[in-house]
Amino acid sequence: MAKERARSKDSEGAAPARRASDRGHYGRLSRERVLAAALGLVDEEGLSALSMRRLGARLGVEAMALYRYAEGKDALLDGLVEALYLELEERLSAGSPREDSAPPDPAAWRGQLHRIARSTYEVCMAHPQAVPLLTTRMLAVPLARRPLAVLREHERVLVLLRDAGLGPDRTAAVFHAFTGWVLGYISVELRAMVDNPEEEDPAFRLGLHRMPPHELPRLREIAATLAEPGGPQGLEAGLDALLDGFATD
Repeated sequence: MAKERARSKDSEGAAPARRASDRGHYGRLSRERVLAAALGLVDEEGLSALSMRRLGARLGVEAMALYRYAEGKDALLDGLVEALYLELEERLSAGSPREDSAPPDPAAWRGQLHRIARSTYEVCMAHPQAVPLLTTRMLAVPLARRPLAVLREHERVLVLLRDAGLGPDRTAAVFHAFTGWVLGYISVELRAMVDNPEEEDPAFRLGLHRMPPHELPRLREIAATLAEPGGPQGLEAGLDALLDGFATD
């Protein structure tokens, strides 16, 4: 009986100690750390692996401790979008002219759009598993409810276009075309193409034997070329063609 009372007393003393330890551990969390850990988990294991429980285990805390930083799975997914755009913001800020320097040259707007496009491409290639969220969350989240980092990127592009002298209608048209081209190109770059990674023969590697030759002759013919990534050069070449089209309207 004495031993049982002792064990009970020890457990009662241990519980507050564990809670105090947990509070200290939780206190070291921040939204930035939570989102960085979530992005790391998705980078390594894909979006399907992301859950509050898995993320909590990665951070060494109870899942409930994360709800102060993200209200649920959807908020966590929006946080991943935020993390991608914050990384883009960091890349764009590096080497940017200071605000108190000479005013920007309106004629340089195309070069700045190229810089934004290429930086977006680099961020997405670094986190390919999270890229689908740039489309799916934008379909689910109204403009005003998107993360501030996303809205700042929109603002950056719109300011460039208006400073270049484009009117509201042309600004909106170029903004839509620019955004659609960049995200569409990246999605095509990351699409699944390889059927059997173990195969050395290109035709079997791509699974061309699964495609009916009489129905899909051109697709079979060009599939190997389509499977090669276009890289940032293809992104920028297409962007130039798009902007040239607006210039001749």
